[in-house]
Amino acid sequence: MEPLGFTHPKVQRLRRLVGRRSSRWEEQAFVVEGATLIAEAVDAGWDVELQFAAPGATAVDGVPVVHLASGVIERVASTEHPQPLIAVVRMSAPVPPPAQPKRVMVCAGVADPGNLGTIMRSAEAAGSDLVALTPGSVDPYSPKVVRASAGAIFHVPVVVDVDPGTLGVELIGTSSHQGEPYRSADLHGRVGIVIGSEAHGVPADVRIDRWVTIPHAGRSESLNAAMAATLLVFEVMHQQSR
Repeated sequence: MEPLGFTHPKVQRLRRLVGRRSSRWEEQAFVVEGATLIAEAVDAGWDVELQFAAPGATAVDGVPVVHLASGVIERVASTEHPQPLIAVVRMSAPVPPPAQPKRVMVCAGVADPGNLGTIMRSAEAAGSDLVALTPGSVDPYSPKVVRASAGAIFHVPVVVDVDPGTLGVELIGTSSHQGEPYRSADLHGRVGIVIGSEAHGVPADVRIDRWVTIPHAGRSESLNAAMAATLLVFEVMHQQSR
């Protein structure tokens, strides 16, 4: 089979999945870039539909592959210097979200893809069993989020457009100016750590049961959202493992 050019329908579909949230959700599919993440998706049991290989690339075993003509992948991928492999993965996660989650990371209007990906990575590493996104949060299946998650998206369930009050957990909001210091707060039981956006914090319409804060000595008023989330989810893990 001849390598596919930029105008081929399969390549144009790939381009839409890279660039458009609406296309990803309409087709229930997203894009994974690079052999390492593609292999991670396969190993985690996700349905990897097809991989696209630039000239000279070595495909991941067990996944159908089509080859691209020279210069095509550079016009499709989301990075300036793209990986030589890109794959389309179905959104159907092999493990469904838990009916009664115990440790939830709630992202309330988190808009930065790098922050969300890092939060997902930290949540998975700290043993969270769910990442829940409120309406207005960035798409967890955008290429930048998938890349920043470093494969965590394949191992921790993610749900979108969620009302945090329906999760059945105590909602603990994070704030730079109110609440108990996080290390002295009781984080046992079924808890949901709520992180807001960098610019606006936790939205006013999100019900919070109590607040915690991260004390700091420097001039900054607050931490980066992903950094704050990381501290909190590991404190939950620490307290609940004692």
